[in-house]
Amino acid sequence: MDLFSHSWAALRAAVAGLADEDFARPSGCAGWLVRDLVCHLVIDAQDVLITLVTPVAAEPTRDAVTYWEVSATPPTGDDPLDALVVRLAAAYQEPRLLTFHLDDVGSAAGRAAELADPGLRVGTRDQVLTAGDYLSAYVLEWTLHHLDLVAHLPGVAGPPAEGLARSREMLEKIAGAAFPASLSDADALLVGTGRRPPTDAERAELGELAGRLPFVLG
Repeated sequence: MDLFSHSWAALRAAVAGLADEDFARPSGCAGWLVRDLVCHLVIDAQDVLITLVTPVAAEPTRDAVTYWEVSATPPTGDDPLDALVVRLAAAYQEPRLLTFHLDDVGSAAGRAAELADPGLRVGTRDQVLTAGDYLSAYVLEWTLHHLDLVAHLPGVAGPPAEGLARSREMLEKIAGAAFPASLSDADALLVGTGRRPPTDAERAELGELAGRLPFVLG
């Protein structure tokens, strides 16, 4: 729960510190500018709020790792929902309106997470998880999108080390294999999820695991 709050606060702080011109730069998400990614974060924050107030009586069907649907096909940005995010982001017109909305809804999502009972069972995407597992899954979401945010903004602080380490641990559980120790946590996440291809040296280190990449999470 604390790591969720730490990762989310760091991501929101990074967005709050962006210059207006940064919103028109590309992000690490295919087909999305930084402004599109930030708009997606607003939607993510809304999802967190909705999920935490959707308790269910059924037994959990997923945990923080099995929450994720895994594909081998990286997104292109052409998916209708991805395209909708682009149109929504453009409707804000001014970056300050987008950052205001993220701060408003994002702060509420952060408070809701801090108040949530970790054992509460919640429903999302036709699945049931404990609130603790749901928020743990979102550590990976925030960390990956923080990497996406700074992909072309080298002067902006990246995700916290604790979030990177935990996200790598979750990705390795999803993969059923460990990434080489020679890869930093950030590089393991970027290569493992298809955000960049491995170098020749990294591919050699990855061995058989290289043939199973990427693990695209949705």
